[in-house]
Amino acid sequence: MPNFCAAPNCTRKSTQSDLAFFRFPRDPERCRLWVENCRRADLEAKTSDQLNKHYRLCAKHFDPAMVCKTSPYRTVLKDTAIPTIFDLTSHLKNPHSRHRKRIKELTEEDIRRIKERRLASSIEQLHSKKDIEATEGQDAAEEEIKLSAEEKDFRDYLRSLFEIVVMLGKQNIPLETNVPEGVARDPSHFQALLEYRINAGDEALRRRFEATAVNVEYLSASQQSQLLEVCEGTVREEVLMEVRESRFFSLVTGDLVEFAGERHLPLFLRFVDQSNALREEFLDFLPFEGDEASLVEKLETQLTDGWGLRMEDCRGQAHVATGTFATKMKAVAVGLMGKYPMAMHTPCSTCALNIHLANSLPFPSVQVVMATLRKIDLFFKQSRSLQAELEKAISVYHQENDEKAAELKEACSSTWTEQHNVFELTVDLLESLLLCMDCIRDNENVKFPDAITGDAYSIAETLADFEFIVTLVILKNALSFTRAFGKNLQGEALDVFFAANSLTAVLHSLNEVFDNIEVYHEFWFEEAVNLAGTMEIPVKVPRLFLRKHRSADAGEIPPETYFKEYVTVPLIRGVIDEVDDIFSQSNLKALKCLSLVPAIMGQMKFNTSEENHADVYCKDLPNPDTLPAELHCWKIKWKHRSKEVRLPSTIHETLQLSDVKFFPNVNCFLKVLTILPVLMLEDSNSFETSRKRLQTYLSDTPIKHRCKGLAVLHINSHVKHDLDVMVDKYCRLYPEDEPEHGVEAEISTVVI
Repeated sequence: MPNFCAAPNCTRKSTQSDLAFFRFPRDPERCRLWVENCRRADLEAKTSDQLNKHYRLCAKHFDPAMVCKTSPYRTVLKDTAIPTIFDLTSHLKNPHSRHRKRIKELTEEDIRRIKERRLASSIEQLHSKKDIEATEGQDAAEEEIKLSAEEKDFRDYLRSLFEIVVMLGKQNIPLETNVPEGVARDPSHFQALLEYRINAGDEALRRRFEATAVNVEYLSASQQSQLLEVCEGTVREEVLMEVRESRFFSLVTGDLVEFAGERHLPLFLRFVDQSNALREEFLDFLPFEGDEASLVEKLETQLTDGWGLRMEDCRGQAHVATGTFATKMKAVAVGLMGKYPMAMHTPCSTCALNIHLANSLPFPSVQVVMATLRKIDLFFKQSRSLQAELEKAISVYHQENDEKAAELKEACSSTWTEQHNVFELTVDLLESLLLCMDCIRDNENVKFPDAITGDAYSIAETLADFEFIVTLVILKNALSFTRAFGKNLQGEALDVFFAANSLTAVLHSLNEVFDNIEVYHEFWFEEAVNLAGTMEIPVKVPRLFLRKHRSADAGEIPPETYFKEYVTVPLIRGVIDEVDDIFSQSNLKALKCLSLVPAIMGQMKFNTSEENHADVYCKDLPNPDTLPAELHCWKIKWKHRSKEVRLPSTIHETLQLSDVKFFPNVNCFLKVLTILPVLMLEDSNSFETSRKRLQTYLSDTPIKHRCKGLAVLHINSHVKHDLDVMVDKYCRLYPEDEPEHGVEAEISTVVI
């Protein structure tokens, strides 16, 4: 049976909330104080045993300092906890309503007695506080006394080691130097820093290693790994503590990363912290092994058993993936949604929708286009001189149209391969790109090294293939229907709200194209043929298809027919299916609830119907029964505001309002909405996003130097850490390293 709160004017019950409910105490004196503060006259005649057995108070009536969360699943009260937070006036607004929990009217004698008791209690608490402080000081002194000199030295020594490991992680310095076998090695970076600190006067390290021979390493590789493991785990736990406090979160994964020859999946979590700011933090790398079902199980195990989170609290998931990996991650998303329907699969706000749609299409010709665009992006990032060659080629092809040339040069100066109109830009740049690659490949002035000319040759061969051109043109035209929609998704809350309401029109346009595919394909193919003609590229069916076709001993197929059947038709069908999948009815209902943002309500003339879509998160709300009334009050508050009050235009601005706490359902709703991966990170902290820090780490660190533990420390360098916590954790995990166990016998290995 559910527990109901015994406090007057409180309608909370245990089935509607994750709030803790506490029994009345058995101690008669404490129980009397609880009843007195409740002001329930009908409870005064009951014994403490009866109250303990049949009555509860929810955690909302206690000072938060009195409530202790001993584990993610257990909440207890301090022994001296007394309920002090009650609503004793709201029933006066409706005097004709019936109340089961009658509030006792206090006499002057009752008020005098309560004041005397509170005064006596405050004096007693003051004395008690002084006694506790004195006791704590004494306990701390006794703790210091309990540690032997060797143990204290050992902890100081560990603290110095952890400082070095944290510094190496923050500065992205590998522990080991990378020297080929057979070549005399200098000391590792870790050992070099140890020696530096000893020479700089670190007494804890000096005492530890002063008798060590100069030709040995101070710490073995296994011990360095232990230190790194503890550092990594401590930093991660700091982030996870904030995630658990916020309860709801979304899972976001990145593109595959290579470590020591193995592929790993970067894992991020989105959540709203205690300051009501949206955060997306990097947590770990998951080995990318096994089939889709195995990956679903690994992800679930990592989040629940590894990190102590509840998958039932996951409200969204997004997977940034490319190539065949995208197909696999889509199956993983479906698997997770099958187990946890509230973990809605959405696009990621960091990736343009059209790029996401193209990456999700499992067709070889489409994946060749996407892989080539990524290769072009990396190619021009190598050197400013390469970018200059492209600008020179643009000037040559558009010498009669200076305005067009300037427009294309400006587009190329940014990350144009990641924009919504990437396919339009690529079509416009195709001739210039091919000319640029040919010039770099010729390398007449010997300006470029062989590696760059080789890359230019590879890219030029792909650009000069008719299959690439026709696929690019079809992508450009097919995804033109979703371009504006996708751009709005990466905009402000108002843009996203209107995008959610325009999806029906987008799907209607795509279905119309599919129904009239013959006509559309004819125009698109003609455009591709004309573009190929200006580049002197022959129109032909792909060689691989012809070889298979001849072996089947079938008749010849015209290029137009081939590309219609094998590119245009499946591409349009795939785009429609993907849009349907990632924008399900639940997803759209959630996005339409953005009308809770005051600026959107004002834009809609306060004629919105949030309650029609609120059922998607109804179970997450603290008081779902009062939601209609609360939404009405929320709308009235902003509709009748004073003229000088500006309507907040984002979820972040709305959550920062001081009075949003008086609308608990709206507050909860906005917090759940903002963690959906499809929404942009609003007003994120001043430091770079974790995704950018990961990309910086990967671009700055050669594969042979990458280390998962150091990567976690580097990407989370902004996370506060406590060296003493690391020392305590190390001593618990590796007690055999304590001084009395003879650690000196284990800490040195000879350098070969």
